[in-house]
Amino acid sequence: MTATSANADEPQPAAASQHQWLTGYWHNFDNGSTVIKVKDIPKAYNLVAIAFADNLTGTPGGITFNLETEELNGYTVKEFKADIKAVQAEGRKVIISVGGEKGNVLINNPTAAKNFADTTYALMQEYGFDGVDIDLEHGIDAKNISDALHQLRAKVGPELIIAMAPQTIDYQAVTMPYYKLTENIKDILTIVNMQYYNSGSMMGCDNQVYGQGTVDFLTGLACIQLEMGLRPDQVGLGLPAVPAGAGGGYQDLGNIVKAVDCLETGKNCGKFVPKKPYGPIGGVMTWSVNWDATNNYQFAQTMSQRLNLGGAWTPPDPVDPTPTPTDTTDPEPTDPTDPEPTDPVDPPTCDSTPWAANKTYSAGNIVSYKGNTYSAKWWVQGDVPGSSPWGPWTLTGDCDGTPGTTDPTDPTTPPVETTPPVETTPPADCPAAWKSSEVYVSGDTVTYQGTQYKAKWWTTNEAPSSAAYGPWASAGNCS
Repeated sequence: MTATSANADEPQPAAASQHQWLTGYWHNFDNGSTVIKVKDIPKAYNLVAIAFADNLTGTPGGITFNLETEELNGYTVKEFKADIKAVQAEGRKVIISVGGEKGNVLINNPTAAKNFADTTYALMQEYGFDGVDIDLEHGIDAKNISDALHQLRAKVGPELIIAMAPQTIDYQAVTMPYYKLTENIKDILTIVNMQYYNSGSMMGCDNQVYGQGTVDFLTGLACIQLEMGLRPDQVGLGLPAVPAGAGGGYQDLGNIVKAVDCLETGKNCGKFVPKKPYGPIGGVMTWSVNWDATNNYQFAQTMSQRLNLGGAWTPPDPVDPTPTPTDTTDPEPTDPTDPEPTDPVDPPTCDSTPWAANKTYSAGNIVSYKGNTYSAKWWVQGDVPGSSPWGPWTLTGDCDGTPGTTDPTDPTTPPVETTPPVETTPPADCPAAWKSSEVYVSGDTVTYQGTQYKAKWWTTNEAPSSAAYGPWASAGNCS
């Protein structure tokens, strides 16, 4: 059931009060869905991402664009450029997407960063693109990509549109490259449309695991981005237009509407309910316009009824998205009879090694920081202990030996097992032994200390256990 078939007596959330994006990817190829011209993209799609740019041979980090005229039934460059202008004349935007499943551009040093900025700007000048979409699926170098995008912003100005389409795994730890890139460019980022498909189960901002294909999967994971310092208008939801558009994770259109309702108003939520309504989010994205065309553009029709797609987009001021308000009230006068303040008490001395920002830690490593001890959940570098409830550190106690307790506001915070993992050789009829150096993905099976385990999601260097919050699920004894 779609959002348009809700009961008439049910209160309907008001549409967002500010401009929102409905982003659709356009295929510069024929993959069996359907072939369409840019001018035929429904007006509901007010942000069109051209998929995809190509590597510029001989120029590290450089990109170019080659219209696949033959695959597109004779669609010419002249027609393509004219269609872009026609779409823009309607107040819509067109951007060039970089990456995708098969394409990749390495921007891993200052030269490549400059080349990317220069060649992207050149394409914008040639075709009239309004910006760029980062859809790179591997090889993310947060610093150099950030430098490249800031260089491009300096060339274009505040009207530059920068979108991203990372995968859900990319925000499962604050150490992930896409997470760091997002933090680095939040001052110039237009919208990040995470791909809530082809994923498997992932952890939400409440440390609970949610399966793809559910409202909770959308809301619980979007919360991570909404709580990391992005403005709500910088956060979008990316979904396939039809089941054939992805290998998994398709959602009924009504679920997507419910997720938007939940995040914006706190209504129509599943089990996960945000601590506060965030107000209008950035919008919704789909892979793809071409796939939507195979279903009579039902995705566009449904989302256009829920989102506020009218009006012109106004670039926000390039300021910190979450500034801390300054208290401008005069302080209360001090009572002269008040006792003099006592000196602050220094935190107790810790036996554990002090945390260092430039040091690398592995799962189980113990450090001390500001009078407390912390255990690393996974590989980590540069993340301050205690700075995030879903971050890579877990409080294990005070430096005076008092055990750490779970946060009363977060009943899901687990205790940390600090016993070093032991790798053993399993019997011949059991899965291979777990290895701390191996990377496992959803569905992989291992043997650990006589028990079989199945991976819930991507994991490495996290010893298997039956803890509900961890990446492993027990699959029975192995003997």
